Amino acid sequence: SDFLPQSTQGDVQFRAGGVSERVAHRQSIRLGRTMKLPCPVEGDPPPLIMWTKDGRNIHSGWTRFRVLQHALRIKDVETEDAGTYICKATNGFGSVNINYTLIVIVLIPPPPPLFPLAVRPRFTQPAKMRKRVIARPVGSSVRLKCTASGNPRPDIVWLKDSRPLVDEDGGAGAGGGGGDGKKKKWTLSLKNLTPEHSGKYTCHVSNRAGEINATYKVEVIQRTNSKPILTGTHPVNTTVDYGGTTSFQCKVRSDVKPVIQWLKRVEPGDENKFNSTIEVGDHRFVVLPTGEVWSRPDGSYLNKLLITRAKEEDAGMYICLGANTMGYSFRSAYLTVLPDLKPPINSVPTATSPSLPWPVIIGIPAGVAFILGTALLWFCQSKRTCSSSSPSSSSALPAAAQRLPAANRDRACPTLPPQPANGDKDCLSYEDYVAHQQLLLAQGGAALAPKVYPKIYTDIHTHTHSHVDGKVHQHQHIHYQC
Repeated sequence: SDFLPQSTQGDVQFRAGGVSERVAHRQSIRLGRTMKLPCPVEGDPPPLIMWTKDGRNIHSGWTRFRVLQHALRIKDVETEDAGTYICKATNGFGSVNINYTLIVIVLIPPPPPLFPLAVRPRFTQPAKMRKRVIARPVGSSVRLKCTASGNPRPDIVWLKDSRPLVDEDGGAGAGGGGGDGKKKKWTLSLKNLTPEHSGKYTCHVSNRAGEINATYKVEVIQRTNSKPILTGTHPVNTTVDYGGTTSFQCKVRSDVKPVIQWLKRVEPGDENKFNSTIEVGDHRFVVLPTGEVWSRPDGSYLNKLLITRAKEEDAGMYICLGANTMGYSFRSAYLTVLPDLKPPINSVPTATSPSLPWPVIIGIPAGVAFILGTALLWFCQSKRTCSSSSPSSSSALPAAAQRLPAANRDRACPTLPPQPANGDKDCLSYEDYVAHQQLLLAQGGAALAPKVYPKIYTDIHTHTHSHVDGKVHQHQHIHYQC
């Protein structure tokens, strides 16, 4: 682009406009990317920018196009966006055009290969294929696994003694010995085995990248009429903490599925604790609940006895008994339960806290005792059989009355005139008793006869007060207790 001629107005010089930097007129962009076409035009006054594409003005209706201050931005470029773009900058002194040619590059992915990358087959579960020699009794079953993967997905063919098993319906193809074998894609299942099923079974796995093989040897054993045999070392002697959990296990080999039973020896003297016991050898045993009997791949049978929350009475001898129609075999083991280290919990139930307040609990018995005492006092006073033969107790008393001697404080009724035959000689009413005592005090107390006090009185004494005016006032204190 060329610079436009400068123009002068008055004393101020104006530059009509020009391109401030060099630009590349040929631009390329990949399909789907964002393109930005610069328009570095400057002028004084600032020019007005307009963009065209192939002669058409670009406006706000072009949603993927946006005119910036010094550029044109195109989002998500499409193939139709290729063409000629012109940036036209105009002010009052002239205009400048910048032309661009935009090329949209479309990347065509390479065609897929005629043959995808091939991967040789491999066994995906080798741990389940480690045992290659398998012995099974007649009538049992066996499953032979050959799970594999590869690219393309491999095919599998089963062979017995190098001959294909062609029976697609699941026949074992092993001489037709009465058993039926079910052939799956990656697992060969043989059921109701007979001696004719014995042999070598091979899985042949292959694809165009390669092949792999695995061979199993199956031996079908004739059943013998014999009693079960306990194999291995179980059950073994076991020690468990008090309250802990432990288990015994028993492994039995038998031609037919045996009955496995757990027994516990009954200690001498404990026979009456159980409803029923059985005799094994010279001892008696109690039959314990037995769980499920599991059949193992090697033709043996397994059972476990679980002991939870072990207590002292769980200790002792345990027997695993395996039996079939031909007889039985057994093996014993001992369980030791360690003593409980926790302090014993007091079995005496603790008294529950009272629901009533303490003052009420204490006050009720005290109130009852007070009422009973009052009733007893009233009962004694109500027996007015000891009538008084002396004048009223209101007679004047001599001024020199003295207090009863201490020896007389423990006595009750003094000598009184004869009483009626049906009277109570040892009991007075309170008023008669006071009157009589005052009379005796006036007489000097010399004539007191030894008489036993009622049990309700414990102390009697008299107070004499002399006043300033010469008067003498006398009163008695009588202390009693029921």
